[in-house]
Amino acid sequence: MNGDHETNNNDQKTPLLPIHRSQSMNSFIQSIFTLKNLFTMLGPLLCIFICLFVKMENAPSTSANMLGVLVWIFTWWLSEAVPMPVTSMSPLFLFPLFGISSSDEVAQSYMDDVIALVLGSFILALAVEHYNIHRRLALNITLLFCGDPLNPPLLLLGICATTFFVSMWLHNCAATVMMMPVATGILQRLPSRTNSGHRNQENNNSNDDLVTNFCKAVVLGVIYSASIGGLSTLTGTGVNLILIGMWKSYFPHEKAISFSTWSSFAFPLALVIFLALWAILCLFYCRKGSSRELSAYLDKTHLKRELDLLGPMTFAEKMILTVFSILVVLWMTRSITEDIPGWGSLFGGRAGDGTVSVMMATLLFIIPNKKQPGEKLMDWNKCKKLPWNIILLLGAGFAIAGGFRSSGLAEVLSRALNFLENAPYLAIAPAVCLISGTLTEFITSNNATTTIVVPLLIEIAKTMHIHPLLLMIPGAIGSQFAFLLPTSTPSNVVGFTTGHIEIKDMIKTGLPLKIAGIVALSFFMPTLGPMVFETDKPVNNVSTNYLRMCG
Repeated sequence: MNGDHETNNNDQKTPLLPIHRSQSMNSFIQSIFTLKNLFTMLGPLLCIFICLFVKMENAPSTSANMLGVLVWIFTWWLSEAVPMPVTSMSPLFLFPLFGISSSDEVAQSYMDDVIALVLGSFILALAVEHYNIHRRLALNITLLFCGDPLNPPLLLLGICATTFFVSMWLHNCAATVMMMPVATGILQRLPSRTNSGHRNQENNNSNDDLVTNFCKAVVLGVIYSASIGGLSTLTGTGVNLILIGMWKSYFPHEKAISFSTWSSFAFPLALVIFLALWAILCLFYCRKGSSRELSAYLDKTHLKRELDLLGPMTFAEKMILTVFSILVVLWMTRSITEDIPGWGSLFGGRAGDGTVSVMMATLLFIIPNKKQPGEKLMDWNKCKKLPWNIILLLGAGFAIAGGFRSSGLAEVLSRALNFLENAPYLAIAPAVCLISGTLTEFITSNNATTTIVVPLLIEIAKTMHIHPLLLMIPGAIGSQFAFLLPTSTPSNVVGFTTGHIEIKDMIKTGLPLKIAGIVALSFFMPTLGPMVFETDKPVNNVSTNYLRMCG
């Protein structure tokens, strides 16, 4: 009887059919009618509507198809209804199905010299991260800038300069992730914000406020220095690579922009913006008396202790630094000037920056690390963290650039923008920079912003009869001036989650920094730009009215 009774109880606890059918149905319906599913359906619906009902005069049917596909892709990108890497692969099936490009043509966009450059540099970045080289570098440079007695502005400069340097060679998000633990580790010796806030209620002029402000300056300095440092080299951010790839795709017969060419322009620009950042942080957060207050908690002893814990440099670390240094030298010397062609001329121009990047990354899988017999500096298991999402996004950007041309949509846009023909360049360039940066504040991906904006800017440049780079570069670099909101970039998110800064701190610092960046870029583009990129010379059918526009 007891056994039967227990069986009956178990049957009641686990019914064969659900008792509350209405609740199950409601939850099923709710799971379908979500905002994410709505945007998932909205993309293809908008695409079909545009393809069927939007007609463009004197343009092939593929122009409307391309516009519809763009709306589909951008709807998914902006809403993130479908994961961004998956959306980035959609041109592989959408372009052939809508008659825009063949499958082979689209697939080639996902693996070219620019993406090879990304792959090699990411592998090197993983090696640097695996052997903790970034932490050793950060502590050494910060120790150098600490000062004796402690000088808060100088220490802040050291932390920011280290982040700036690291982000020149690694992706800016990776540089932030690497440097933030180093920065917060230094700040751990300072009083907590909670205690500071409690004491500030008793005395608003308490010295604890000086400590809190310095913590804010350090965190803001790390996230913004990573973004600014990423401007200065091709490997610092995906935006630069998208720009270079689109230039190569749209103007294949023009001189390609090499690593050294880009750095010749972008490094001075980034350096000016970096100094503006340091001045802003010192003005707002390093107040008088902070040196005396911080000296009680932070000195060189703490930094030396952190450095001693890492121990002496190993053979593996030395070899990775050697490979990395050789790679940088090869990047900078492949193409120097017209009079000094560089080592690339030895191979008839067939070798690119991606060639060198992959070659040096390959050495990491050959050179032993002298830790375990037969173990190399890198193995493929360590490469599982490769950011394929960025690589796919780059490929999608190049595919879209190709689709603009092959579909005829580029010509349609060019005709629609004729009203800009007499617009002054000195008014257009800052506006482009501001719009691009504002879009990134909400899109949360400067890569996506660049992919959307740059093809349009190329057509605007053709309409204005100016060199395309005069607008392409402000649009791409401007998309990286997203300094106002925590969600604008992954770097901002990393800094915001530390708890040391608030949104008002980002706006307080980010707004003048954004203005400084726009002013600096608007100055460098018409002055240094012609010397580096030859923007005063015509491009294909684009006659450069550059001097008239600037005058």
